[in-house]
Order: sequence, then structure tokens, then C-alpha cells
Amino acid sequence: MLSSILAGAILGLAAGLTPGPLLTLVVLQTLRHGPREGVFVAAAPILTDIPIILSVLLVLREVGPYGVFLGILSLCGGCYVLWLAWETWRAGPVDAGTEVGEARSLRKGALINLLNPHPWLFWITVGAPLVFRAGQEGQAGPWFFIGFFYISLVGSKVAVALTIGKFRTFFAGRAYRILMAVLAAVLAGFALFLFREACRWLNA
Repeated sequence: MLSSILAGAILGLAAGLTPGPLLTLVVLQTLRHGPREGVFVAAAPILTDIPIILSVLLVLREVGPYGVFLGILSLCGGCYVLWLAWETWRAGPVDAGTEVGEARSLRKGALINLLNPHPWLFWITVGAPLVFRAGQEGQAGPWFFIGFFYISLVGSKVAVALTIGKFRTFFAGRAYRILMAVLAAVLAGFALFLFREACRWLNA
């Protein structure tokens, strides 16, 4: 049981702090709308990963090949992240201490997570085998692994949102606009990476 807890906590922490579209969105929404919206983005995997896990377990047991599915998912994810990059680039030079526009943070976070192939790939290659192995150690094993994985995953992103939110007022005026441009470039880079992943999976 202890091995399931440790595996879940360590993998969740690594996934939570690894740079990616979702972590970038946590920072972006926190700067634009406050730490509360960053926390909403951080919590998105709790909602979206349930169908991901169930689908992966079903696919591994019944279907087999999944390359085309991941390729299409990467293509859709790249388009959505590229649109977010454009939206971020167009953000006006507003005061970072003031909420602007409609946040829709949970919806944006859920879409990014569902259309990002990496959560799917993680559960196909790492998560599902560890769940099956934990099940051999006892019925509670898979629940401990999944539970501590998401405590670490979401908790680390929440910590990032709260930390950024604490220093949010330092980013105002020109500094805020420059930071939005940097985040837009980062999102565009992730979009290009997803397009490359789509080509790799579809060609395979």
C-alpha cells in the first residue's frame, strides 16, 4: 500500500510542476483574473481525468491500437492551444490587479486537459499499468494510487496559482503586457509541439 501512495504522490507532483499548456494556463488566468481562477484551472484534471482513465482502461482491454486516436487528439489540442495563444497575445495592457473579461477558467482548463494527448499517454503507458499492479496488492491499492496522484497534481498547481497571485500586483502596465506576450509565445510553442506530436502519431 505504501508503494502505491509513494508512486502516486511522486508522479502527481512531477506532472503538476512539469511545464505544459495547463500549467501555463494556471499562470495566465491567475495574472488576468486572480488566484481563484488559477485554482479553478488547477482543479480541472479532477473533472476531466475520470473519463480519460475509464476510456484508457477500456481501450487497453478491448481495442489495442491507439496511435490514430492520439494523433487526432494532438491535432485538436494544438488548434485550441494556438487559439488561446492568439487570445493571450491580443490581451490589452490592463492593470494586473483588476479582473478583466469573462474568465471561464474551469472550462478552458478542462478543454486543454481533454485535448492534450499527454494525460492520455500517461494513463496508457504508466498510470494504467500501475493501477493494475496496485490492484494485485489489494482492492484499496488503486484508490490510494489515484487519490495521492491527484492530491499532488492538483495541489502543486494550486500552490503555483496562490504564489503567483500573491505577487500579482507587481505585474502592471507595460510589465503585464510583456508577460502576456511571453505567455502567448509559450502557448504557441506548446501548440507547435502538439502539431508535431500529431504528425508523429498519425504517421506511426
